Formats: sequence, C-alpha cells, structure tokens
Amino acid sequence: MADVGTSGIDGLSNFRDTGGMPLTSGGRSRSGVLFRSDAPSALTEKGAADLAATPIGVVVDLRTSQERAAAPDRLPASRPFHEVDLSILEGAMAGMMQDLLDDDGTAAPSPAQISAALAALPALGEMYVGMLQHGADAFAQIARLVTAARDDVPTAVLVHCTAGKDRTGVATALLLDAAGVERGAIVADYASSEGHLAGPWADGTLQMISSLGLPLTPEVRTLVTGTPPAAIEQALTWIDTEFGGAAGYLASGGLTPAGLAALRSRLAG
Repeated sequence: MADVGTSGIDGLSNFRDTGGMPLTSGGRSRSGVLFRSDAPSALTEKGAADLAATPIGVVVDLRTSQERAAAPDRLPASRPFHEVDLSILEGAMAGMMQDLLDDDGTAAPSPAQISAALAALPALGEMYVGMLQHGADAFAQIARLVTAARDDVPTAVLVHCTAGKDRTGVATALLLDAAGVERGAIVADYASSEGHLAGPWADGTLQMISSLGLPLTPEVRTLVTGTPPAAIEQALTWIDTEFGGAAGYLASGGLTPAGLAALRSRLAG
C-alpha cells in the first residue's frame, strides 16, 4: 500500500494520516490506521488511484444528507470501499448560515436578518461542545470501526466532513486522546487544518458564504475556515470536566472497556 501520510491525495486539501504523533506513554501513534480529510467529492483520476493504493477501506462521512446530495463522495471504482454515513448537524456551515438568514434564494437578506444572523453565530468552541453533547453514539461508532480494521486487508478508516476541520477535527481528537496521544500534538494537528485549507478551498467557500448575503467578518472567517487551538482545547476541557477524558466520553456512547483497549491497541500499537 502507498504511503500518503505527507504526500496527500490529488483533489483533497486537508488529507492526512494521524500516525506518528507522540504518545504520553512513549512512542508514536500507528500510521496507516486512521486518516482524516475534507470531502472526497472532487478527486481527480490520479487522486482516486492514489486513494485506492492506500490501506483505507472504510470511509466515514459526517456530513448531513443535504451536504452529501450536493457534493457526493467520489471514491475509486477499482476496489470496494465501505461507506458509513454518521450525520452530525453541528458544523454544516453553509446550511447553518442559510437557515440563520432564512434565505429562500428569492431576495437578498435584509439588514435586520444579517444582524440577527451574525448575533446567532456560535463560536467554534461552543459549536464543538454542542457536537459532543449530541454525538456520543456516532463518535463511539467511529471508534468501533477503527478497532475492526485489520492490517492484512485495506480496512483503515478515513473520517471526513466537508472541510475536514470541525466534525472531523472533534472526532479525531477524541480517538487520539482516548488512545493516549499527547494533548499538544492533538491540538497542533487540529490547528494545522487552517493552513491546509488556505487558498482555493477557503477562497471558494468564503465566496459562497458571501453570496448568501452574509458579510465576511473576522468571526465568520474563523467559523468557516479557521482552526484556532482554543476551540479544540475548549472541547477537550469540556470532556475532561464532564467525563474525565475521552475514554469516559466514548464509554457514554457505548464503547465498552474491551473496545477501548482495542482502540488503544489499534492506534497506539
């Protein structure tokens, strides 16, 4: 299988392997087990071939059904992939902003609508806590998919949403924290998404948000394209306070002690 940990996949802006991160117990997280990315809806032919050459066999899509319909995954046809849809509503940026503006596409939003929409926008950290309050079952299901993977067949797990920074960022932070990856490395991995998305992806997404009639304030730009460390730190702090850490949180979603041990063995080796 190809090593794409740093080379990326053509057509993806925010793809990476979560292997190689320092563990609190020493050593590094395993490569070729858990991957993260933005939605693979614009893969080139080369990108599809490169993805087929990876150990990935399970693709977890955290987007809503509306997001999937608008930009379906384009996966390689050369071998089978198991697709798992686990919708997490928080983080569906375009839909959220359109709903806030109550925009039916027939008229520009009024100043009052724009003002109300800006006032209602959550900070990223608050949005992540909302995900965690409602998503324990889904996050625990991702953990079980990781534990079910094998090294002798392409069954590694790729988790993605639209940008690969918010829903995907929370999901991977949870799994890595439960596996014993150092918090500083988890935060740094989350924060790196902003740089990966800068350029055409961020520019196009901001243009789409602007077309809805919402001004591109610093708060909107951060919400749509940013990954400030404080946001994921707020989410991890909430988990610590409410559940004593990611392991306790995943247990609340149904991950058993045996499942947790298997997750740690799979990710940490």
